[in-house]
Order: sequence, then C-alpha cells, then structure tokens
Amino acid sequence: MTITNLFAREILNSGATCSLLVTVLLKDGAIGKASVPFGVSAGSHEAFVLFDEDKRYAGKGMLKAVENVNTEIRSALLGKDAYDQKQIDEKMIALDGAQNKSRLGANAILGASLAVARAAAASQKMELYEHLKTLLTTNYQLPTTNYVLPKPMIVVIEGGKHADNSTDFQEYLIVPSINDKRGLFSVKESVRAGAEVYLELKNVLKERGYNTNVGNEGAYAPYGMQLNSEPWDLIMEAIERAGYSPGKDIMLAADPAVSELVAGTREGDLMQYQLKKENRFLKSEELVSYFEGWLDSYPFISLEDILGEDDWDNWVFAQARLGGKARLIGDDLLVTNPARLKKAIALKACNGILIKLNQIGTVSETLETIAIAKGAGFWTIVSHRGGGETNDTGMIDMAVACNCQMVKVGISRGERVEKYNRLMEIEEKIAND
Repeated sequence: MTITNLFAREILNSGATCSLLVTVLLKDGAIGKASVPFGVSAGSHEAFVLFDEDKRYAGKGMLKAVENVNTEIRSALLGKDAYDQKQIDEKMIALDGAQNKSRLGANAILGASLAVARAAAASQKMELYEHLKTLLTTNYQLPTTNYVLPKPMIVVIEGGKHADNSTDFQEYLIVPSINDKRGLFSVKESVRAGAEVYLELKNVLKERGYNTNVGNEGAYAPYGMQLNSEPWDLIMEAIERAGYSPGKDIMLAADPAVSELVAGTREGDLMQYQLKKENRFLKSEELVSYFEGWLDSYPFISLEDILGEDDWDNWVFAQARLGGKARLIGDDLLVTNPARLKKAIALKACNGILIKLNQIGTVSETLETIAIAKGAGFWTIVSHRGGGETNDTGMIDMAVACNCQMVKVGISRGERVEKYNRLMEIEEKIAND
C-alpha cells in the first residue's frame, strides 16, 4: 500500500501558537492524519522542535517544518510502503542527518511518521492501537498479550512553568483505579472518579480562599501557596469529600520537574536546587530526603523528575533510597530515548519512564523505547505535553497498544478531554470485540 501523497499545514495548538497537521494518502484510498504537540517545559535532550523564530506567533510558527514535510520528506516517502513503518522512519532519520533531528525538525518527522501509521491502520481497516500493537510485536519481539488498559494519571494542581505564582513544582496528580460491577478495572469509572475529585477540589480551594484559575493543562493553579506540600492536603480532602478512599481508590503522583529548579552548584560539583516558595536551596541528597517526607506522609504511587536531567549519580542514590516506596519515573532524564534509557537501566537510576512521542520524533523509536523499558521491568507512562498540545489522540492508542501502566493527561480543556474520551471509546471497543 504505497504512499501517493503527503502534505502538511500549520494549525493552532493549546498555547495559541502553532503545530502542524500532516496528511498521508495511500494508493488504496486510505488516509492518515496526525498533529504534533510540544512542551513548554522540555528537557534539553529532547529531539528538536523546529520553530520559525520570526515575528509570527511570537516566533513559534511552524512554516519551516511544514515546508520540510511538503518538499524533502514528501519526495523521500512517495512510493514507499506505508506498512513498513520502521523503513519509513529510518528513511526520515537518515534524511535529516542530525542526531536530534534538528535539520528537518522532529515535529515535521513525527507528524509524517504518525500520519503514515494512521494511514496503514486505515488501509487494513484496523484501529490505530491494533496496528501499533502489531508493529510492537513484529519489530521488537514483545509477545502478543490481551489488552490491559492504562490507568488515568490526572493533573489536578499545577505550578512551575505551567502556571504563574502557584507552586515551585509542576504537577500534582491523582491516579484513580476504580472497578466496575464485575470487580474489574474500569477506565470509565476511573475517569469519572478523577473528574469528581477535580470538581470537589474546586470547592475545597474556594473554601480556603484560593482562586480556581487553571494552568496550561487545565489543572488548578492557586495563587499564594506558602508551601509546596500544601496541595497534597487539599487534594486528600477533595478525594475524601468526593466519596473515595486515598490509598485505596485513588493514589497520588507528582512531577516536580526539578530540572527547572537547578540553581547552579555548590561545594564542588554537587547540584543545587532552589525552592523559591520556601526560600530554600537544597543539595541533591537533601532534595531526595525532602521527597521521602512526602512518601512517608501521603499515599504515593510514583514520583517523576525529582532530580535534574543530568544528575545521574544522585538518581542512582534516589532509586536505592526511594524505589521501594514508589516508582521513580524519568522524563527529562530519559526523554523517550533508547540510549538514555539503557544507561538508566544499567545504573539502576529509576524504574519507570515517561513516554512522549515528540521527545524522540518517530513512531518506531517510541515503540523501541517502550519495548526496552518493558524488558527491564520499567513502568511506562504515556504523557501529554504542557503548553502546545493538540487534539490528536495518538498517544492514547500508543498506550493501549503497548499495555502501558498509565496515561498522564489533565481532566479539563478540550485537547485533554479528547484523550480520555478516546480511551473510554477504546475500552468499549475492546469489550465488544
């Protein structure tokens, strides 16, 4: 099923700047479309997002990336077999030539990669998650198993780069795990529980005198928090008032995004982190102890990015000290990159990875990273992006295809809700098959 046409155009994303939408046409009439997000808070080791850097959209236009799709990428892929995803992606990686895909832009390459996958799925009259599962088992030798749907990991309070004047840390999350009447895990019931806690949290915040404005991901961004731990008490109260049991029905998770808090070094090469809200500077080991206090006080299931993206030695220390109490998830540390993941596995630096397709830039490399992680017993959590998300739901199909443990998405704003609506739709499809 050969590619007969491929083209891109600029679209708006959730941050009022740009993304691009790529369309792929196959000889049999199948069509695939994909749009690509990017993150306001992004690790320095991520694949390169090509912006125009001119006056349009405050420099965040993507006409250069669109042009690269419509010229070089189109010429390279016309006539190629859309079923051979790995060959398609390797062709674009070689065409770009830069390790971080900076010449053509990882946004251009991923848009084409995911659109090809959607077209191939449509050609076979398959759901995208079914096609991706086939690619995973065929190309990366993971055994085919029944679908195990991911739990929702829901951002309910946010700060850091995602909200002004809230907390130093970026994301405060809940992980509902609710069963249906048969006693089986239910996406639909878990999403409902998460939404009910989110709505109750609004009442709790109002009663405490906080505003209920929202940040980049639709989570509350209350002004005037005195301590970075304060949101946990508010969330715990909201869980109970919504009729659920913390630690049983709903667990907690955090993404402090500590790479954003690096404040240079002191005492030689030791990393230093600044918590402005608390007027504190902490060394890496002190910060690990800080988060250990959270684990001892609240029902956590995971902590993400609790140290800087290059603070490798102290990630190893943190995993040894905290890994038995909660999963330690690498995001900026690993950036969905197979090489960095292999290093973390060898060092025992964490035991979970956040998956973001645009961090690496192709469907094939994303599947490879997930396969490596699963082989090492890592949790895999597929995530949205903070400031430049789109309505594309490919991340959900990826999570379902690979039996990932969770999907991390906010519970309000249209571009976030689209993801949960897709996940609930897939649950119904699988149940009816």
